[in-house]
Amino acid sequence: MDDDQRRRRLIPEPVDRFATGEEYPEYRVDLERIRFSPYFARLSAVTQVVSPSGVGQVVHNRLTHSIKVTAVARAIAMQLTTTDPEQNAIVERLGGCDPVVVQAAASAHDLGHPPFGHLGEQVLDRLARERLGLAEGFEGNAQSFRILSALDVCETVKEGLNLTAASRAAVLKYPWGRTIHRPDLDPADPTRMPRGSTASRWETAPPKFSAYTLDLDDMLDARSAFTAIAPWQQTVECSVMDVADDIAYSLHDLDDFYRAGVLQQAAVAVEFRTFLRDQHTLAALDADELWSRAPGHSLELLRRRIVSRDPWIASDEHFRASVQRVATELVEGLLAVPFDGSSRTERAIESFVSSWIGRLQRSVLVVEEPNVRSGHVSLLPEAWHDVTVLKFVHTRFVIDRPDFATYQRGQSRVLDVLVTELDSWLDDPRDGPRAPQKLLDFVELATDGYFRLRADNPDWLPADPESDSGRPQGDPRALGRLGRARGILDYVASLTDEQATALAARLRGDREAWAFGS
Repeated sequence: MDDDQRRRRLIPEPVDRFATGEEYPEYRVDLERIRFSPYFARLSAVTQVVSPSGVGQVVHNRLTHSIKVTAVARAIAMQLTTTDPEQNAIVERLGGCDPVVVQAAASAHDLGHPPFGHLGEQVLDRLARERLGLAEGFEGNAQSFRILSALDVCETVKEGLNLTAASRAAVLKYPWGRTIHRPDLDPADPTRMPRGSTASRWETAPPKFSAYTLDLDDMLDARSAFTAIAPWQQTVECSVMDVADDIAYSLHDLDDFYRAGVLQQAAVAVEFRTFLRDQHTLAALDADELWSRAPGHSLELLRRRIVSRDPWIASDEHFRASVQRVATELVEGLLAVPFDGSSRTERAIESFVSSWIGRLQRSVLVVEEPNVRSGHVSLLPEAWHDVTVLKFVHTRFVIDRPDFATYQRGQSRVLDVLVTELDSWLDDPRDGPRAPQKLLDFVELATDGYFRLRADNPDWLPADPESDSGRPQGDPRALGRLGRARGILDYVASLTDEQATALAARLRGDREAWAFGS
């Protein structure tokens, strides 16, 4: 690949003042623009999974998570480009793997996470489609790309950060849209579709994607620099970021749960011991019988799910070995000693996390022609199963806990109030102009974007719901409604958890929020 093609920006600009002796200072510009972004700083006040309240500032937020993903991703990138000459040759044929580009992508990958993390993402998607009439809904990955492409600003362009093609492409974990420019594969068989691309029974709904139609031209421009990569595949640098995200997520959440005391060793131990003891019996049960049994049934359901969803890599032998390894080192090892804040337990968690991260980030390989559900850089089968089982622990024993539902119901209500009240405010002809200026700016930006779509790519516009012909919406009032809806989502997604809660209280007229500026 032509290096100039990878380093292409939407608008050329001088970069000499950033030069630090590096071969490609353009990538350093990308990294620093992301790190100096207010959207990046905001991540320090967005919950990863467990809120810091009540347990002190010991748990991860989206910022600390992103920083650690960046460290893991850089280590993997350096490993790929300095160890195996044959592996390095494959990387170069696929477009290269610059460690600074990988760090930029890792720093940016969670910028679009709304208040309250993944729960907020799901709630905003539902509200976008059902309340605001946006067929594309809301998606955190697409929101991250939208921030880089349009919402954030820098000194050289009016909209976006004007990143290189390499850095923009490295953020595209799911390089397609929700309604158009999707993989032209076999949607009837989820094992033949890219991971996350379909809302099948094997995937979490809704399907994932990396660009709204407003930003598709930017996505396609960035991807055009990587002609050796299949349309549905990540670039090598994006694959490295994605693997690093999986590694960090699987371990740092466990770190948080252990410190917060919400991961109870007894319940986890019973599940793992029973599965290891009764695996053959559990495997022989039909689905109805399995659902009625506990413990051990959750791990057996996980095994069946990965075998059905990912037969290209799933292995009963590897799965049992991973369950045994996690049982020994996490359940019977780390969790057997409750965290009490002492130096002894601090060393224990540090030793556990660092040893697992070291082993997992060394367990990667480069594949020139990967399975459609994998990437050019992926984990070895043993490590892939390890990450799957580690994720299972915090999903089954923390996130799915009934007592978490109380908090989640309240957080959902906050987002519902924000979307409903802001939409009503903007619809008020007398008071609408007094809405927050940032909200008005976002609405104007999105509305202008839809009018550009009508001029440049009218087929990308959503179909008019009032038309039997399925023709795209082109009426100025319809485009204005779409722009207002997207602008509201851009605004709400830019808030921190605390800002969202406080603003919802003020919009509801709660007495404690009446004080000006509270």
